[in-house]
Amino acid sequence: MSDNDVQSAEALKQAYDRIRNELSRVIVGQDAVVNQLIVALFARGHCLLTGVPGLAKTLMISSLAKTLSLQFKRVQFTPDLMPTDITGTDIIQENKATGAHEFVFIEGPVFTNVLLADEINRTPPRTQAALLEAMQDRQVTTGGNVRALPDPFFVLATQNPIEQEGTYPLPEAQLDRFMFNVVVDYPSSDEELEILRRTTENEPVDLPSVISGEEIRQMQQLVRRVPVADEMLRYANALVRSTRPDEPDAPGFVKESLKWGAGPRAGQYLVLGAKARALIKGRFHVSFEDIQRAAPPVLRHRVLTNYSAQAEGITPDDIIDRILETVPVNPSRAVSDGGFPEVVRTHD
Repeated sequence: MSDNDVQSAEALKQAYDRIRNELSRVIVGQDAVVNQLIVALFARGHCLLTGVPGLAKTLMISSLAKTLSLQFKRVQFTPDLMPTDITGTDIIQENKATGAHEFVFIEGPVFTNVLLADEINRTPPRTQAALLEAMQDRQVTTGGNVRALPDPFFVLATQNPIEQEGTYPLPEAQLDRFMFNVVVDYPSSDEELEILRRTTENEPVDLPSVISGEEIRQMQQLVRRVPVADEMLRYANALVRSTRPDEPDAPGFVKESLKWGAGPRAGQYLVLGAKARALIKGRFHVSFEDIQRAAPPVLRHRVLTNYSAQAEGITPDDIIDRILETVPVNPSRAVSDGGFPEVVRTHD
């Protein structure tokens, strides 16, 4: 670890603290949600926020964008939204100098640094799919031309999990492009009281930018340089493989409750999320707890429960909790008594 990396790691932790402090002026509670958003930011991943209306999902994303010195655009997804409304389109325009007519590309809102895809499940699959190439390759192809998107580029999407009328569930291929599926829950009684006080008495807060796009890119590169022991990689791999019901060594409850498990991209995001969390905790190495913290938001949208589990009210989060309790923290070492060592579980 070089002196430059030490300084960069300290700068990342300070940036994290500054962003958290600024967001706390607008957002009451939701500490775990804000933490996961910032981790995804430093890990160069996209986020899907799932929660009922009125829980400040949109406010959270727009406020985060204000603390970043980046371009921000918002798209309200509706049933009549077309793919070109997002990616852009070619139009015929007269060249005033020559008088000739030529195609000119008009950029869509996807050409930005931070894209808020609000209520993404309210638009048909064809339009949802317009984001696939942008999210994976950070480029769009229109009219046979490949156009690179600005760097950094993040898609932060919201969806309502309870309303089904007029919605189009995201296909698994698109869900897999999101690093995290962040569940936004109701605030506590004290937090809700503070929300009522702030939003009915005070003027809106003007948030300053605390970090630039170049600094974000440098921090994303730093996350990649965080060392990970082989033991940690094996643990992340064991967690992901334990979600697959067709795996011979998968736990019995996984075979009984899951129809589909997570793919290799889940393991990649587990490690990247753990690296980013280690840095914001002031460490330049990954621990088992870092991987465990990343597991729920990484895995919950990548495992599919079967009909039997759904009928019994078993959720993906229930399965993930049991996997974390079952998979040993050192999967490379056999346990003589046939049991599993205890997994340390704490809360942020």
